[in-house]
Amino acid sequence: MTWSGIDPQRQKKAKEYARIRRRLFVVDLALGALVLLVLLLGGVSLWLKGQILAMTTSMPLAVALYFLVFAAGYGALTFPLSTYSGFVLPHRYSLSTQTLAAWLLDQAKGALLALGFGLVGIEVVYYLLRTFPQVWWLLTGAFILFFTVVLSNLAPVLIVPLFFKLTPLEDEELAQRLMALAEGARTRVRGVFTINLSSKTRAANAALMGLGNTRRIVLGDTLYQDYGPDELETILAHELGHHVHGDLGQGIVVQTALTLVGLYLAHLVLRWGVGFFGFEGLADIAAFPLLGLVLGAFALVTMPLSNGYSRWREAAADEYALQATRNPGAFISAMAKLANQNLADVAPEPWVEFLFYSHPPIGKRIARGERFKEERAVQDSR
Repeated sequence: MTWSGIDPQRQKKAKEYARIRRRLFVVDLALGALVLLVLLLGGVSLWLKGQILAMTTSMPLAVALYFLVFAAGYGALTFPLSTYSGFVLPHRYSLSTQTLAAWLLDQAKGALLALGFGLVGIEVVYYLLRTFPQVWWLLTGAFILFFTVVLSNLAPVLIVPLFFKLTPLEDEELAQRLMALAEGARTRVRGVFTINLSSKTRAANAALMGLGNTRRIVLGDTLYQDYGPDELETILAHELGHHVHGDLGQGIVVQTALTLVGLYLAHLVLRWGVGFFGFEGLADIAAFPLLGLVLGAFALVTMPLSNGYSRWREAAADEYALQATRNPGAFISAMAKLANQNLADVAPEPWVEFLFYSHPPIGKRIARGERFKEERAVQDSR
């Protein structure tokens, strides 16, 4: 099947790129599972706990030291794979614009953030395991919910500026047009901004970023430079559709429910592990690999469910964009440009879509626009 505006040569590369990325995902998954199994079954986790407790009797400090040793070791082990997937491969397919030095700097900043957030998270989890061993999973779910909401609110003002520069959109006419679209959707935003994606990538993107008083319209400069006002409007309308439908709040509820199920299963497995592996209790830091294995396996098993829910909401946002702008031609051309520019596979195999896609494939999104166009033509002819 052919789609208007889709470059066949780019599609050939897109399928190659997607296939390699899937293989890297499997390798990364297998490596992570192998590390946790070696720690758990090889006695390494118990040994590491013993070494740490020989230095300190403070459980919070012991938890922190265990996590830092694990994070440093795992990071060093997976660094070659991360370098290939995050730097070498995007350059091979002409998607990245970063120098190696700039990429390494971003990796260092990302690692420090992950260490900081991870350290807070694991300290809270193990405090709850020690203090509330019967309901720690429920309280952990509440903490994750709170943390997610706070982080979503603060991301545009605290985290994104560490990696990108946000500047007010200079095109006042376009800014007013996009603000009017937001007002029509009853969505308050603090303004329209551009983000310098071109400093790192040739891919294009746009988003409504933030929550409440930090929410803003953000256009990647790679998008703003090459797309017309009608195309930008339909892309933003899609993002507004999520807010009109309440997808953000509903998504947080759905994800929280899944997280609680996963945490409860982890609770049951940890209770079993106390007897089977000889752990001192649920809060034994040596049981960390078992906790990681259970939560990782649960996330993997439920990934198709989460992605299916996401595709459903993304399709509804596409429909909103078409209804709000009444411009299927702009929607179709924007989707085709995004596929070509971002090296997106227009028509992946059904099993690939089922397992990995959080958005409908662009081929299906273009088909939705074509159907809307035909229906509108029929209505106009009456």
